[in-house]
Amino acid sequence: MRHRLIRFAYGASVALSAAALSIAAWPLAAQDLNDYPTVARADYVFACMKANGDTRRALEQCSCSIDVIASVLPYERYVTAETVLSMAQTIGDRGSQFRTTETAKTALNDLRRAQAEAEVRCF
Repeated sequence: MRHRLIRFAYGASVALSAAALSIAAWPLAAQDLNDYPTVARADYVFACMKANGDTRRALEQCSCSIDVIASVLPYERYVTAETVLSMAQTIGDRGSQFRTTETAKTALNDLRRAQAEAEVRCF
């Protein structure tokens, strides 16, 4: 009987240790996998829903879309592309560097590829 209690206590302590390690590692893993701030995701979903009918289905598709974009495009490159899109609308010489430079074109192409992948997977 005593031998079984020792085995049970050892097994329980191993299980608790494994659970504690996985819980301790979880925030780091989540942070590593999700580098997009919640507000950036929410902004994207709100705008996407407006463009797609403000329905429950649009919410699901748009949420899926930003998740796919985040899996394909690091947040820093997403911000660069969004900045280029915004600044390219500026009239005159100020906006021309955001419409014509190779860096701007690359940023936009990266975003468009990520959006195309999201379109295929989510819509």
